[in-house]
Amino acid sequence: MDRKSIGVVGLLALFIVLITGCSSPTNNTAENNAGDNAAAKETKNELVLAFASEPEAGFDPITGWGRYGSPLFQSTLLKRDDDLNIAGDLATDYAVSADGKVWTVHLRDDVKFADGERLTAEDVKFTFEKALQSASVVDLNILEKVEALDETTVQFTLKNVQSTFVNSLVATGIVPEHAYDDNYAANPLGSGPFQLVQWDKGQQLIVEANPEYYEDQPHFKKLTFVFLSEDAAFAAAQAGTVDITYLPAAFSNKEVAGMKLEAVKTVDNRGIAFPYVKSGAVTKEGLAIGNDVTADPAIRHAIDIAVDREALIEGVLEGYGSPAYTSVDGLPWWNPETVIDDADMDGARTILADAGWEDTNGDGVLEKNGLKAEFTLHYLANDVIRQSLAIAVADMMKPLGIQINIKGGSWDIIGKKMHSDAVLMGWGSHNPHEMVNIYGSENAGIDYNNTGYYSNKTVDKYFEQALQAKSEKEALEYWKKAQWDGTTGLSGKGDAA
Repeated sequence: MDRKSIGVVGLLALFIVLITGCSSPTNNTAENNAGDNAAAKETKNELVLAFASEPEAGFDPITGWGRYGSPLFQSTLLKRDDDLNIAGDLATDYAVSADGKVWTVHLRDDVKFADGERLTAEDVKFTFEKALQSASVVDLNILEKVEALDETTVQFTLKNVQSTFVNSLVATGIVPEHAYDDNYAANPLGSGPFQLVQWDKGQQLIVEANPEYYEDQPHFKKLTFVFLSEDAAFAAAQAGTVDITYLPAAFSNKEVAGMKLEAVKTVDNRGIAFPYVKSGAVTKEGLAIGNDVTADPAIRHAIDIAVDREALIEGVLEGYGSPAYTSVDGLPWWNPETVIDDADMDGARTILADAGWEDTNGDGVLEKNGLKAEFTLHYLANDVIRQSLAIAVADMMKPLGIQINIKGGSWDIIGKKMHSDAVLMGWGSHNPHEMVNIYGSENAGIDYNNTGYYSNKTVDKYFEQALQAKSEKEALEYWKKAQWDGTTGLSGKGDAA
């Protein structure tokens, strides 16, 4: 998943993969059954997986590795189960003080790193202190101090209450103090289910099961990740040289002998981030901020209700996706009231007309006070899905009288335009704090967060209340209200940012 943020006009994607070992349909004869049973006895314990990219920065949790999923080589204090509930990993249990500022975590006493050295509270202390000092994407500024009370007890003291601190315990892989150095990212050592064998940058990564792992050993003893473009990965699947490969939606209707198609629901979203304020201001780097067209809420709301999400899913994603209305659809902190009914072109026309937008010269593009309903939508040039979505949305808006000019480019180019032009972004996280990153006014213009300079004091207040809640469960009400409270919110029902 990339780090670029998402707007409200979104699609919740499905991760599509081809998996080896699926034979073609045959008659259910005794001979076939015997063959199937024989094949079952010869189940593979090694896999070759094709991926489009690799973690260029390496495998150091202190600088962000594992932030959006399992760190593979390292263990975390907590994890989320299949229902996204918090469960223990290295931790046997944890407790939060009455004032919400002190978190005490008790560790298993049977954990070893892959080199046989025992993992203790000192390693946890070292990891979090190092991450706090690193000034990386791992944001631990809320942490005042971390202490190892004994070999299996760690205590975190926060500067202020923050319900989402639990996600730092979920996402931060523990590194060994005795083996951590400047080369750690390229040669990771941890207590996770796998250990690194070989990394040929730009080509492949080979890992094997960690014999010291404290939970059940992985079924697959060896994994080889090969880094291939989408076309090359599909060709490798056809040639039978990979067992699993990510599949672009456009390839989903092509059969590959000996493989089957699987669609896995993800939190990966695509959507449009609109400049929320009028033009005129600039960043400290001199980049333009704001757009007079998209700053008009009528434009944003009209687009949001006119986009035919189902048509995009069928036409661009070949049916492998679902409509999205926020960046957190389907997660425990999502507010289902943000759902917008089916595409409503007539309703969109009414919104625009009531706001004073009309086609005064008959050229098919609406105007208001001499301003044409026209803006640029940027997308990542080498991303076929984003390009297709951008083209489709632009075509959908033409009958409304809104002219969207699409432009592909690199992130370096987009980064110079993203505060004044719309951008087709992507995001996805199991941490509700991502809503603060994307929509919090304090994050406006910081990195790829809140690129449109969205600001709503009521939403910010809900964010503050959610963060100051004593638990993730207590915070849910405020996360949901930030999206839509019946009057305002960050979603299409509210500001349509």
